[in-house]
Amino acid sequence: MSESNTITPSIQSSDAPRVETATIEDLDQITELVMELFELQDDFDVDREIQQRGLRLILEQPARGRIFVLRNDHNIFGMVNLLFTISTARGGMVILLEDFIIHPTHRGQGYGSILVDHVKQFANTKDFSRITLLTDKISADSQKFFQKLGFNYSSMIPMRLNLD
Repeated sequence: MSESNTITPSIQSSDAPRVETATIEDLDQITELVMELFELQDDFDVDREIQQRGLRLILEQPARGRIFVLRNDHNIFGMVNLLFTISTARGGMVILLEDFIIHPTHRGQGYGSILVDHVKQFANTKDFSRITLLTDKISADSQKFFQKLGFNYSSMIPMRLNLD
C-alpha cells in the first residue's frame, strides 16, 4: 500500500476524501487545524509561529515523524502527527501519535476511523511495535473514540517539564 494517495472511503467522486502524507505546501492548512485543536485544550498556548515551526520540523525531516492529512480536492479537513522514537521496553521503534483532529464540520462521518486505520497500516508496514497517544482527560468522547479503535488505558501517568 502506498503511503500517499490512498482513497479510503468508497465515494465515486473525483472529490473523494483520501489520506495523504502532508507536504510543506500543506503547512498553512495544517497549522490552522493544530491551532483549532489547541484552542480546545488548557495545556497548550495557541501561537501560530510556534505551531508552524514544530510542524515544519516534522515535514522537513521525515526520519523524525510523519504527518498524514485527510483531504479532498479542495481542503484538508483532518490530520494526525506521528513522532518516531525508540522504546527500550519494546526493543525497537514506536510511534507517539499527536495532534489528531478532524474539523468539526466533518466529525461523525467515519473520517477519524479512516485516519487511525491508515496510521495502523503505516505502523505495521514500517515495523513499529507500539502507538502511544495522549487524549484529553476531560473529553470522554475522545477517549471512547480511541477505545473503540483498540487503544487501551495505560498505568503510566504523563508528566511534563516545559523548558522555556
